[in-house]
Formats: sequence, C-alpha cells, structure tokens
Amino acid sequence: MSTGVVVADDVTFAFNEFKLKKGEFKLRYFVYKMSDDKKTIVIEKKGDLTKTYEDFVADLPEHDCRYGVVDLDFESDDGRPTSKLVFISWNPDTAKIRAKMLYSGSKEAIKSALNGVGIHINATDHSELDLETAVLPVVKKFA
Repeated sequence: MSTGVVVADDVTFAFNEFKLKKGEFKLRYFVYKMSDDKKTIVIEKKGDLTKTYEDFVADLPEHDCRYGVVDLDFESDDGRPTSKLVFISWNPDTAKIRAKMLYSGSKEAIKSALNGVGIHINATDHSELDLETAVLPVVKKFA
C-alpha cells in the first residue's frame, strides 16, 4: 500500500553519511517522523555517540508513530564486539488509527531510502523494544 508520502532528500544524504561515520553524522541513531503536512518523512532527532539504545527508546513518543535507525553495538554469541544498523518501525497500539495507517503504508518508502539496513523490527509496545528480550535475539541472527 502506497500513501504518496516521500522521503526528504536530507534523510537519504544524512543516512549515507551516517553509515560511513562521516563528519557531523558520527551518531548513534536517527528518529524520523512525518512532516506537519503528512507528505514527507523528515529527521526529527539525532542521537550522538554518547547516547545509548535506551536513549533512542526514550526519544520515541508514547502515543505516536515514528521510524528509527540505530547503530547497535553488541557482543556476538562467539564473543566478538560488533555493531549492526537496525531499522525500527514504532507503531504503538495507543496511537491514533490514522497515524498508524499512514506510518504503516509509508514504511516501504523510508526502507528503500535507507539502503543498507538489513534488520527491520516492527514494534507496537515497549516490550517489543526491550533490548535483551526482543531486539538482540533478532539482531544476533545477522551477526
């Protein structure tokens, strides 16, 4: 389902620089939202390298939808320190129906703009954002 929502050019540019850890884009995460006119996906927040996954989760609104990309540092099952880029679609059960439909229908647009993210997680409540029980088991499959 396509909603006609497009991704702002600076989202793609910033993400490509983020992947390479260049300049001002040496970051831990991005949080994306719909623009006020509901036609464009834009960057809402950036988390610098001092931030953690918990800070990323705290930057997601309780009752509204968002997209996010986080550079997740963790230890693989064989003990190697590694990191993976993880796309998270935050679509809480408590959000308004219209917002949930718009974000669900526009997810493919942002996923295609964020070329190189292989891990996608859909979360509808905070238990699905828990690092140890929900996120790391999925991410470690790709380590």
